[in-house]
Amino acid sequence: MSNDPLLQPFQLKHLTLKNRIIVTSHEPAYPEDGMPKEQYRAYTVERAKGGVALTMTAGSAAVSKDSPPVFNNLLAYKDEIVPWIREMTDAVHEAGSAIMIQLTHLGRRTRWDKGDWLPVVAPSHHREAAHRAFPKKIEDWDIERIIKDFADAAERMKAGGMDGVELEAYGHLIDQFVSPLTNELDGPYGGDLDNRMRFCLDVFTAIRKRVGDDFILGVRYTADENLAGGTDKAEGLEISRRLKASGLIDYLNVVRGHIDTDPGLTDLIPIQGMANAPHLDFAGEIRAATQFPTFHAAKIPDVATARHAIASGKVDMVGMTRAHMTDPHIVRKIIEKREEDIRPCVGANYCLDRIYQGGAAYCIHNAATGREETMPHVLDRAPARKKVVIVGAGPAGLEAARVAGERGHDVVVFEAANQPGGQIRLTARSPRRREMMSIIDWRMAQCEKYGVTFRFNTWADATAIEAENPDVVVVATGGFPSTEILSSGNDLVVSSWDIISGDVKPGTNVLVFDDAGDHAGLQAADILAAAGAKVEIMTPDRSFAPEVMAMNLVPYMRSLQKQDVTFTVTYRLEGIERQGNGLLAHIGSDYGGVSKERIVDQVVINHGTIPLDELYFDLKPNSSNLGEVDYDALIGGESQEVARNPAGRFQLFRIGDAVAARNTHAAIYDALRLMKTV
Repeated sequence: MSNDPLLQPFQLKHLTLKNRIIVTSHEPAYPEDGMPKEQYRAYTVERAKGGVALTMTAGSAAVSKDSPPVFNNLLAYKDEIVPWIREMTDAVHEAGSAIMIQLTHLGRRTRWDKGDWLPVVAPSHHREAAHRAFPKKIEDWDIERIIKDFADAAERMKAGGMDGVELEAYGHLIDQFVSPLTNELDGPYGGDLDNRMRFCLDVFTAIRKRVGDDFILGVRYTADENLAGGTDKAEGLEISRRLKASGLIDYLNVVRGHIDTDPGLTDLIPIQGMANAPHLDFAGEIRAATQFPTFHAAKIPDVATARHAIASGKVDMVGMTRAHMTDPHIVRKIIEKREEDIRPCVGANYCLDRIYQGGAAYCIHNAATGREETMPHVLDRAPARKKVVIVGAGPAGLEAARVAGERGHDVVVFEAANQPGGQIRLTARSPRRREMMSIIDWRMAQCEKYGVTFRFNTWADATAIEAENPDVVVVATGGFPSTEILSSGNDLVVSSWDIISGDVKPGTNVLVFDDAGDHAGLQAADILAAAGAKVEIMTPDRSFAPEVMAMNLVPYMRSLQKQDVTFTVTYRLEGIERQGNGLLAHIGSDYGGVSKERIVDQVVINHGTIPLDELYFDLKPNSSNLGEVDYDALIGGESQEVARNPAGRFQLFRIGDAVAARNTHAAIYDALRLMKTV
């Protein structure tokens, strides 16, 4: 038996959990037709294979038709879900883990124009800012119907082999009843705390009658909304005591905060640059006050913090959910005493932000997550050792080197700079995004482990590459800022990279023209404003920084608004000319009929990158595939066998921004799916 606190078993009623680490409920948006089919099952089972004690799946599985998902959630109100749930639970149990599912009615946290176009319901007419729908005030027959829907859905989950269900309360319909901010009903379901809690307890009563005692029931709820007029800490403690005293549930899963706005959501589920485990002590207070099994998850990204959470007695089970999206094999590596091999979560929140923008969840630097059917988390050895030469030590080049090295190839990496990182190193210059460097540091450590050779401060030309006698050459040289976009005055601008790197001193009155809409534009603006500049961010789009997405936008806005930055949308910078000691900016609009001017002393352009591809084209004539990629083989996970040039001496590929401006995840995905079959 290990004496590691994280590896101790925990008895939850009749269910023995083999260690203290859980994956809390979350919806990765992988369902097909509202069902957890092959992709969903493969993703869930991978975490079980990695050794987690309990994986909770399906954040916010819908129990009613008037709770339509606002992104791709499971539809727990359909009978057809049962066999799909059974396939998943059987596979998870076979892998040695317990599995639960989260059920909810979203209440006002959805839209009427989704699903079957039914009215949104809530205990008041108050609209939730995040989803904008004005709800119908719930009626008695709605309450009766929804309570039955919860019980029906729980029964389906038990029939599907789940070990239990968790009700999602915070921000959803149950919490909308409990919170005085959102409940304007008269009794019996409105008014004092007894009445406001009645809906929650009636739901649990109906579920318990349906599923019996040999089934785990829990609730994920806020014990402090941290919002004026809402449930405060004192009332939250009383709610916690009453939940325990009800005798209906088996554990509490505690959060702190509210999710009706993007800033509220980001404080409840913190991202990079925010404190780790900010609500852990509060969860510990709930456990101490109730002496009841307590779970908690909120930015607990590393083993040391998780170990402290258990060893200090703050919680009984610790959630490492985003961490398991980054590395599903955390527990296995702890057991094998290989904690240094755990791929670190960097808090970039690419996973959650993609969901809230209608996409599937992907980890910014583990491209196998969500693609378990085609991409490996554990790499196989290559059938034959090859010489692989990689040019560029940014995220794409380092991932290519890591994968090739782990598979047993002889790998050499050329890098013109004196250290690795590429664009990530620029990103990490901002203190709030310093965690991004872990993407590079982890890969460098893995490359060292697998014997990859690095040649820094080396400008690689075709002659130097071919002198290595490579079997495979991968060009991962990235790109350089694209600023040649104006009708006049292109020589008068600087790039966002110039500002971020510190190569150009900030002006005093600066126009940032950003039509790429990614982090670099806002990062440059933040640096400029912090230096005391008057800053205007301008975009031709109808919203600024659309590539940054909701939760990552919050810290930028908190900083930029405090510094009185101006945000201008739907206008396009067309040209610049000198005027005295300043610059005269000519501004138009894609909508037509507009001509404006601004006088500034600096113009910063953020327009993505142009590939640094000269080396690739120099090497192309001597390659066996002439640079061609078989896309069908790439997508299908098969090796590249294109042979267009019989005299060619090596295969040649390029990846990441050396192909076209994209993002970190795309660069890493390029590298993984190419190199896993070399």
